[in-house]
Amino acid sequence: MAWKREKTEEQIEAEKQRDIDKELSKSNSKGKDTAKTHGEILRNQIIDALETYDKSYQSIFTSSLTAGLEIGFSYLMLCSLYFFLIGKVDDSSIIRIVSLVYPLGFILVVLGQSILFTEQTALLTLPVLNKKRTVGSMLKLWGIVISGNLVGGYVIAGILLWLGPHLGIFNREVVVTIAKHVLHASPPVIFVSAIVAGWLMGLLSWLLASSRDTISRIVMIFMITAVMAFTGLHHSIIGSVEIFSGMLSSPDISLWDYVSFQSTALLGNAFGGAIFVALLKYRAFVFNIISKN
Repeated sequence: MAWKREKTEEQIEAEKQRDIDKELSKSNSKGKDTAKTHGEILRNQIIDALETYDKSYQSIFTSSLTAGLEIGFSYLMLCSLYFFLIGKVDDSSIIRIVSLVYPLGFILVVLGQSILFTEQTALLTLPVLNKKRTVGSMLKLWGIVISGNLVGGYVIAGILLWLGPHLGIFNREVVVTIAKHVLHASPPVIFVSAIVAGWLMGLLSWLLASSRDTISRIVMIFMITAVMAFTGLHHSIIGSVEIFSGMLSSPDISLWDYVSFQSTALLGNAFGGAIFVALLKYRAFVFNIISKN
């Protein structure tokens, strides 16, 4: 009897999964100007994620490395505008004003379709929830993406640290000031802040899947990432560039400061994207399917 009950439970789960997959395969849009349904967005997200899973590890690492390099253009503009505004604007206001140039690197990364960890966190979680990939394969992919992003960030940080002072567009003091601003919060605050940032980046990925034109996508990227910068939420990848640059520029910022920040921000970003976006969006869809049957 126990064996029969177990088989019956497995059959029920299999039937539920078939219902979910059947619903995801439907297309309800009546025209290009019609808003996508929840199921269509979810289906497109899963398809995009599966395409990433099917790429070679070399391709994923290279694309992630490219994203790490490209996100450095946000850092270039942050430092340059900060340096330009010194003496012209109150110091407490500068950090808010420079948030307007923060989105540049994200726009380059997203529209250029490079692989950025925080944008991909929720996306890569969906096939696991849909039982198309395993947790182990997801974690391995996360590791490759994070490694590529961080290495790209280290390279662009080194380039900009040499280039900025030589061009006279910013100096080492600006680099250290920005790094200390990112580090000023305690680890628990950074963790919760990173969760919210990961949540926002996961929502950005979801919103981009619902958008049909480039202008709308740019506006969405600008809005989400500018909010992150203006409010001081912690993003693990550009934060890595900021803290790593500060560590290379000042003895006041240690390797431990970098490692502590990076591990805390990565965990927070991953948690925010995977739980608050992927899991909740997916479960909302599943609950709707179950209620119909």
